[in-house]
Parts: sequence; structure tokens; C-alpha cells
Amino acid sequence: MKVKVSRKAHFNAAHRLYRKDWDFDKNQNVFGKCNNPNFHGHNYELIVSITGEIDKETGYVIDMKVLKDIIKQEVEDAFDHKNFNLEVPEFKDLNPTAENIAVVIYNKIKPKIEPELDLEITLYETPRNFVSYAGK
Repeated sequence: MKVKVSRKAHFNAAHRLYRKDWDFDKNQNVFGKCNNPNFHGHNYELIVSITGEIDKETGYVIDMKVLKDIIKQEVEDAFDHKNFNLEVPEFKDLNPTAENIAVVIYNKIKPKIEPELDLEITLYETPRNFVSYAGK
């Protein structure tokens, strides 16, 4: 029997959506106010969901304390109060859209969990705009 467990987390970060190979006008046309050269920020809400079999000995899919520590180390410590464009190496050449941030978070967490467990990342950029990525 497979069960999905989830943990919420939160971080604040700034970014600018733009492509270095486009001129300002094209970036402005595509990304609008998100292309602000002085950056802008979000209060990101993150839901990390793990799906797997319940361990017969512990009753857990994953120890939530272990998941909490992974999220803190891989996401909160790495991203909170940072500028994605300037301070987060994964975005040196990657546009920090919500979609790309979710994929980066997935790629940081997946190696830290047991391989038989499925991972899904849901990232809220605003209360109404969110993305989900499950590595498929």
C-alpha cells in the first residue's frame, strides 16, 4: 500500500526573469514587470511530497524529521533571503522561473531520499500561482 506524506516549508527570495541573449525590449515584452533590473521578491511556499510503502517496523513512509532536515539544508539554507540570479549557483545560466526553481529543488532533494520513494515538489510563487514537478 502506497501512501503520500507531505511537509510544508517557506522561504523568501528575489529574482529577475530575463534572458541574457535577448535585448531589454524583448525581455520586457515576454517577462513584463518580472524583468525589473532591480529584481523583485516572493514569499515562496513549498510542499515536498513523498510517496512510498509504509515501513512495517516504523509505520512511516519517511521519518518527517529526516525530511524536515533535508528541506532545511537543501532548500531553506540555500535559498532563503537570497537573490536567485546573483547568489544561487544553479541559476547562473538558468532563468529562475517557478518552473525551473521547482525542478532544481527536486534535483537537490531526490538524491537525499531512498530511491524507491517518489518525490513531488509543489512550489507556490504567490497564493494563486504554483507549479508542481514529479520528475517525469
